[in-house]
Amino acid sequence: MNQEKFISVFDMFKIGVGPSSSHTLGPWKAALQCVNELKDQQKLDFVNTIQIKLYGSLAKTGKGHGTDIAILMGLCGEDPVTTDTSLLIKKVDAIKKNGQILLSEQRDIPFIYERDFIFLKNESLPYHPNALQFIIHFTDQTTISNTFYSIGGGFIEKELTDVSGTKQNISTSTNQSQVDLPFEYKTTEELLHGCMKSGLHIHEIVLENEMMFHDANAIFKQTDLIWKVMLDCIYKGCHTPGELPGGLKVQRRAYELNNSLLQHQTSASMDEWLAQIEKGGNDFKYILDWVSCFALAVNEENASFGRVVTAPTNGAAGVIPAVLLYAILFCNKKDPKQIRAFLYTASAVGMLFKNGATISAAMGGCQAEIGVSSAMAAAGLAELLGGSQRQTLMAAEIAMEHHLGLTCDPVGGLVQIPCIERNTMGAIKAITAAQLALQSKPDFALVSLDKVIQTMWNTALDMNAKYKETADGGLASQISIALAEC
Repeated sequence: MNQEKFISVFDMFKIGVGPSSSHTLGPWKAALQCVNELKDQQKLDFVNTIQIKLYGSLAKTGKGHGTDIAILMGLCGEDPVTTDTSLLIKKVDAIKKNGQILLSEQRDIPFIYERDFIFLKNESLPYHPNALQFIIHFTDQTTISNTFYSIGGGFIEKELTDVSGTKQNISTSTNQSQVDLPFEYKTTEELLHGCMKSGLHIHEIVLENEMMFHDANAIFKQTDLIWKVMLDCIYKGCHTPGELPGGLKVQRRAYELNNSLLQHQTSASMDEWLAQIEKGGNDFKYILDWVSCFALAVNEENASFGRVVTAPTNGAAGVIPAVLLYAILFCNKKDPKQIRAFLYTASAVGMLFKNGATISAAMGGCQAEIGVSSAMAAAGLAELLGGSQRQTLMAAEIAMEHHLGLTCDPVGGLVQIPCIERNTMGAIKAITAAQLALQSKPDFALVSLDKVIQTMWNTALDMNAKYKETADGGLASQISIALAEC
């Protein structure tokens, strides 16, 4: 990979808040960066007012995705990794009621929601559909404008203008361009070459690169935290009843499915709950139901502004945790080393898609989210079950091949219908893809992962904008018609 495009495991797997990595987490980080820059430049105390302009996809589905909530929390200085998610709505309601916002817990300024949030649904900026601008007015009557792009998976880029007036976009993810990586790869062929030359598995290649920036213990500690947040999210989702926010009156199903599968036996702790699941056996239907339950649980939490991990996005956050917990409970892959190997392998595939195509539904439709997450999970599972490097990448290819062309058409602009169920489909396809790859001879395969990544990108470019997270087409348009007729 190009050094300037190196993506860390912890760039790919980021702890944050739902419901969308590109429409919630990305704008949150942009707002946080905006006020932090003002603080660093010693300009925060001179801010008079701030207006926020949302363009394109962010404007069309911003309220349904909680973009406004995320930006307000970022301006307040809240960290999406540690903020108390149960207080988000209360804090936003207070800002709206009082007409004031405390910037970075330091500067109190007037903020009138209806005036200072501008949703430009019919305007787009050329670089990316997910664009937002902060128009900052100072007490000395000067004004500056900061433009950010939320490019998927919680990654953001800031637009800068050089001395010639040319606009440039600067990635704000981990900048590690000055380090020579032991294994540089932009394609699957280059990744395979590194594996064959060194004799290392894919997860070992990823770890070798990561250790150029962090010591092994720090990497393991952060990886274990990523899995803990994923598992906590599954557990919470399986034990929380009720209705999802947003007005569609979607009922949580993981809670009911969990109770049904456990025959309404209560479990006092996480460990007891996991033990109960294992005791149920290995019946195909039983396993299928649990994988679906795990995926539903994560994305119901995501839809409720819960804490999730981008994998590689929030909208597709349920696939990888569901498949990994399947491997732990039903394939006896419980060793922390195995869990880490799964995540490292999955991240390698995610990096290939991020650099070779996109992980943004606003750019590529849902193939860029559920499709990529399914490919990542398939690769992680195949390597964990003993697959060769070629079989592992073949598993990713199979999973994505059967998500090509998948549109993103969220009903009501909410990450609920069809998003939540799609995570169950992505998880099941990942398991199937891994099993197929393990029973195949990749040397004779006609379609490579590189070809599928390029095909996905070409499909994204050809896809009509109304199927790219705008809620203008597909299910979103059909359901809006049905609701209007009721």
